[in-house]
Amino acid sequence: MNYNLNNHKQENRKKHLGFNTVFNLVVHTVHQKKKLVIAFITMIITALLNLAGPILIGHTVDEFISTGNYRGLIIFSLILLVTYIIALFGGYIQTKLMGNIGQQMLFTLRNMVVEKVQELPYDFFNQNKAGDLISRINNDTDKINQFFSHSLMQYLRVILIIIGSGIFLLTIHFKLGLAVLAPSLIIFIFTKAVSPWVKRKNVENMKSTGNLSAEIQESLNNFKIIKAFNRSDYFRERFQVINKENYIKSLKAGIANNIFLPVYTFFSNIGLLIVLVAGIYFISERQFTVGLLISFIAYAHSFYNPFRQLASLWAGFQSALASWERIKNILGTENNLKQIPVTGIDETAALVSFREVSFEYKSGVEVLHQITFDLEKGKTYAFVGPTGGGKTTIASLISRLYDTTKGMVLLEGKDIRSFSHEERVKKISFILQDPFLFSGTIRENILYGNYNNVSNKQVETILKNAELESLLLRFEGGLDTKIDILGDGISLGQKQLIAFMRAVLRKPELLILDEATANIDTITESLLEEILKKLPESTTKVIIAHRLNTIANADVIYFVDNGKITHAGSINDAVKMLMENKITS
Repeated sequence: MNYNLNNHKQENRKKHLGFNTVFNLVVHTVHQKKKLVIAFITMIITALLNLAGPILIGHTVDEFISTGNYRGLIIFSLILLVTYIIALFGGYIQTKLMGNIGQQMLFTLRNMVVEKVQELPYDFFNQNKAGDLISRINNDTDKINQFFSHSLMQYLRVILIIIGSGIFLLTIHFKLGLAVLAPSLIIFIFTKAVSPWVKRKNVENMKSTGNLSAEIQESLNNFKIIKAFNRSDYFRERFQVINKENYIKSLKAGIANNIFLPVYTFFSNIGLLIVLVAGIYFISERQFTVGLLISFIAYAHSFYNPFRQLASLWAGFQSALASWERIKNILGTENNLKQIPVTGIDETAALVSFREVSFEYKSGVEVLHQITFDLEKGKTYAFVGPTGGGKTTIASLISRLYDTTKGMVLLEGKDIRSFSHEERVKKISFILQDPFLFSGTIRENILYGNYNNVSNKQVETILKNAELESLLLRFEGGLDTKIDILGDGISLGQKQLIAFMRAVLRKPELLILDEATANIDTITESLLEEILKKLPESTTKVIIAHRLNTIANADVIYFVDNGKITHAGSINDAVKMLMENKITS
């Protein structure tokens, strides 16, 4: 299945553009509905108070200044002052509420994305770079927050002022109002035509930023190897290429985002010029009073000046739309590894059974070809064969990191797809060649996924009962030994000890070891073998290995090559098959 977020078709995005997208964003703040309503009402009141200013000024000029009525002038000046103070206070309340709502939305969105990512299958992470996912979780959600907390109400207020000013212009003088509003039609057409291009440039820029983040993360994670082989030039050259691409995309996005301001400013000036020329003419014809002209100019200014703000806000809106589409790509991704109903139980089946299983990672490229075998409870199985033969793929299908293309995998006589994720991981543990450890302490890593809220004394008792406490002597700080985010400070053998101890405490019914002892010394390997002996006798073990001493005690050996599986018989037979394969290849 295609899980590549960057390959989502543009047609799928078009379904959620514009105000539909704003509505989708607002849906995520329903728990903040009261604050949102108060902010919206405050915004309307603030806009109406600001719209009342020009008509009050025009009335003051005609009724009080021209007649010398200073008492009325003072009263209306105070009314204007109170109006603007209330509008200022309303703007403060609105900003504070929307800032709170925006942060809550950011918190909610990030939780939603992280929870969704955790639901997605292993293949999703094969097809998407970690750096790009981090960029979506951090940068894209923050762009949405910035628009929602700082720009949305301002955007709505600007729209309201534009509409209100237009109504006042048409009410004061309909023909002149139409003439003044005419340039705004050109602005609307220009915005409608250019917005998709602006949004596309923002999407490309965000994708490029995600790629840059992914490249940096990959290079820094492997920086030890880069320094060891003195290939900083390779890292530098790759970074320069991706950084230059990001620079060009960012430059184009910046041009696109700033294209509105000069256009809006030009046509705004044209509208104000029309007011001045026509207004002076109407005054000379005695169709306008000075106060009315002042009000008209003020409303024309109130109509066109917000377009300059709108130029900035609209670019932010397009950026937020692009960010939301990238977030929606994750939220809308479906996990194809669904749990299905139990259709029947084969009472005669082994613990794990492969029935005519075929599998392909990419459409049309089959890597397993109708393989059939059984794994009986309590036995140890070894899978050997050349690199790329299909051993790890078989292990991945056993643990249901993927689903078969054809055929069926049975676990305890039931289709493995009928088990919930929780049920399956309780039964199956997987130890890799390079084990993953969390930053923290050894205690936290050993107990992860096994026990919760246990005291230090209980931990010691648990390890003692499992006969594992002696292994802690290999760690200077015991259970409190610190592990950093990359696991530096402890050896690979120590990492494997922790991974093995963690697996043994789970007491799985099936334990898969995928080259788990390939890169460790023989002493540590013997310690790991001792740990495995602590498992219940009913535990089935699957060992994937190239080192033949690792599989010497296996009950059954399978030879895997070119997507086919053969019963190897003894270890000598396995060696013979490996040698024959080496000669023929």
